[in-house]
Amino acid sequence: MAVSIAQRPAANARLLILTFLTTLIFHRSVADVAAGASTSEEPPHRRFEYKYSFKGPHLSQTDGSIPFWIHTGNAIPSADQVRITPSLRSQRGTVWTKNRVNFEHWEAEVTFRVSGRGRMGADGLAVWFTTAQGLDGPVYGAADQWNGVGVFFDSFDNDGKKNNPAIIVVGNNGNLVYDHQNDGTTQALGTCLRDFRNKPYPVRAKITYYKKTLTVLINNGFTPDKEDYEFCTKVDNMVIPTEGFFGISAATGGLADDHDVLSFLLFRLTEPGQQPPPPESEIPKEEKDKYQEEFQNFQQELDKKKEEFQKEHPDVQGEPIEDLYETVNDREIRQVFEGQNRIHLEIKQLHRQLAMILDEQRRYVSVITDEVGKKGANAESGQLDVQHLGSVVATQQEVLKNLHELRNSFHESLKQIGSVQHQGNAGGMGTYETIQHFNDIKEHLHTVKRDVEHLVQRNVPNPAEKVVKCPELPPMPSCLSTIHFVIFIVVQSVLFFCYIMYKSQQEAAAKKFF
Repeated sequence: MAVSIAQRPAANARLLILTFLTTLIFHRSVADVAAGASTSEEPPHRRFEYKYSFKGPHLSQTDGSIPFWIHTGNAIPSADQVRITPSLRSQRGTVWTKNRVNFEHWEAEVTFRVSGRGRMGADGLAVWFTTAQGLDGPVYGAADQWNGVGVFFDSFDNDGKKNNPAIIVVGNNGNLVYDHQNDGTTQALGTCLRDFRNKPYPVRAKITYYKKTLTVLINNGFTPDKEDYEFCTKVDNMVIPTEGFFGISAATGGLADDHDVLSFLLFRLTEPGQQPPPPESEIPKEEKDKYQEEFQNFQQELDKKKEEFQKEHPDVQGEPIEDLYETVNDREIRQVFEGQNRIHLEIKQLHRQLAMILDEQRRYVSVITDEVGKKGANAESGQLDVQHLGSVVATQQEVLKNLHELRNSFHESLKQIGSVQHQGNAGGMGTYETIQHFNDIKEHLHTVKRDVEHLVQRNVPNPAEKVVKCPELPPMPSCLSTIHFVIFIVVQSVLFFCYIMYKSQQEAAAKKFF
């Protein structure tokens, strides 16, 4: 009994130790699993690679080439897009990167538009990553038996199974021949049915290769949202070459579509916790040496040209380069003077028009005065006309007076603008004085506007003029009188009875023969 009591505390201690160790191991395993899950969920780092990308608005150069890319076949680069193939029959075109890509993980975003007149189109567009540039061939305009991966946007149904348009992922090790008759379905690693033809907005495809997994996301082009992607297909455990070229190709057959690529953006993906390699490490040593030698030669030529220029122009050596360019203050003063010159020209033109109006008014006054003098002798019969003509003469004289005031105001404006320009040319003018002169000019122009409106309102029609009315037309006679109507009825009745009698005689004569 004593032995059993002594052994019980030792057993309890062992049980507690085992429980503690089990709990500790369980918590550590759970923490490791959580840490692994959090690490796997963390997205990779993205870095844009401009040497393997292109986009508008300045996509092509003046000679029609694309920086860092080559195009072949019927491809037509422009400022905003690259038309891989036009909507003509039996066309092929491709664009490929000039330099080889050696990224372990990458992501490509392609924005394109496939449009055609018919309900069906052909043949389609393809995005490539291969070890060699497939500049020409039967597979959507690129070479067959490629080594790499191709993502095909097939728009024509070759096998007649009504499974097109479709997006197909096909891998090749350089030995397989593409199965055109079955639309590559026998060789497809992943596929999805998506209609990408004749959409209101450009279609976007995001192709990601990360940790031996190729994922294709598609934006169907129904909304302008650039991030509205849908899952298309996913290929696990996919091994592709570590180095290769990116390319885009398209082809047409009996049917034709316009295959336009608006942009191709490539991003290098780096796992979280890893630092991306510096850009200098991507350039081989031979290219670095060549670029350094070219830079040194260019620097030497530039120094020689500087020395020659200094020898030819010794008077420019001591002048700073900044003095050759226009400063901000000089540009503002120049703009002020240009504005003043434009106002001066406008006021001169108004002055000329005002002088013409004054001449016309003087001529009208002289004509009316002559008429008044002629009709002044006949005072008894033309008393009313003389009164009207007198009011017209008074109105014209008032118009002349107002026009003279306008002319004087124009002269004052011209004098002020001339003084402003003279002060500016003499040696600069303060900001306050400039604003004050412009305010004075503005007030004079408002005064001119009010006076002109007043003249328009006072320009009433001449009361001496009488409105001439046209004579009223007599009422039109009726087309048919009563007598003619009675005669017409009688004649018609006589003709009707004659016809009845003639008809009855013919029938009676016909009965004699029976």
